[in-house]
Amino acid sequence: MELATRIAELQKRMMQHREVLLTEEAAKTALVLPFLQALGYDIFNPGEVIPEFTADVGTKKGEKVDYAICSNSKVSILIECKPAQSELNLNHASQLFRYFSVTEARLAILTNGVHYQFYTDSDQPNKMDAKPFFTFSLEHPKPSDPKTLEKFQKGSFDIDQIVAEASALKMKSLIRLELERQFAEPSEEFARFVAGKVHDGTITRTVRENVHKLLPSTISEIIRDLVTNRLNSALEASKPQQKEAPAAEAVNADEIVTTEEELSGWRIVQAIGSKLVKPDRIVTRDQKSYCAILLDDNNRKSIVRLHFNGITAKYLGTFSGKDETRHLLSDVTDIFQYTDLIEARIRELDS
Repeated sequence: MELATRIAELQKRMMQHREVLLTEEAAKTALVLPFLQALGYDIFNPGEVIPEFTADVGTKKGEKVDYAICSNSKVSILIECKPAQSELNLNHASQLFRYFSVTEARLAILTNGVHYQFYTDSDQPNKMDAKPFFTFSLEHPKPSDPKTLEKFQKGSFDIDQIVAEASALKMKSLIRLELERQFAEPSEEFARFVAGKVHDGTITRTVRENVHKLLPSTISEIIRDLVTNRLNSALEASKPQQKEAPAAEAVNADEIVTTEEELSGWRIVQAIGSKLVKPDRIVTRDQKSYCAILLDDNNRKSIVRLHFNGITAKYLGTFSGKDETRHLLSDVTDIFQYTDLIEARIRELDS
């Protein structure tokens, strides 16, 4: 099973049971250990995944970190866990800081089972960095996350390569975080910078405040337009066969109704797949219990299924071989979160 699929299953588990994951032990058992297992580590082998790892640190005797992962009989990763409801911060990482300097580990993970912060020693050898170089959240996974997480899998783990790329990953993460902050709540400096680019003449307080007020809505419009343009491109390419697509109000003999939400889901999958195949090869075939999205209109080539007929919940069904995994969606546009899974499935079907 692909890593992206395993991560999606963990996300589903977290969403279903998060309210009962109140203790550290619950977070470990339900989320952290399955996460390590998804990365290919044998959690039942105490020579590979050591629970309650202990090492004496100066005058500190018998301190423990929750897990240590060993490679070739050497400690390679240290893991400190907290309850799922806890906010992660450096105060939770004191053991990691101390152990980092006295073990051979060059990678440390601070987690509450939902959020994962990855640290290394890219700033100063044998001293854990104060900021993570990569963060991952089961709550809001990014489409690029599975590809990054593959670097930490047992079969491809290369600490030298990870450390070499850590600085760039950390800078990229910090840039993204800062841009997200600025997009949500632009700072005075950012507003002044934009005003200087778009306004001729003196940047008065009124000009700056006007730009500052308009920035959030303008940025939101840009993002929506980028998504819409991609969808429209996919639809334009599929026009020759669009007449075969079911209409939103069409009802056949079995009283199957294809809804606007299902059509929107189909168009999103077309947009995602347009990088790999011609969009007109991605078609929809509605059923009573689900709406299938197929490659080449072949019911043996299911890309995804849209389970949108529930009263309160919508699910996206993705495939690995013949196995279907359902992902809870809060909105149809959440399908974009599963871009990697959809692209992998199209490659599999089109090979």
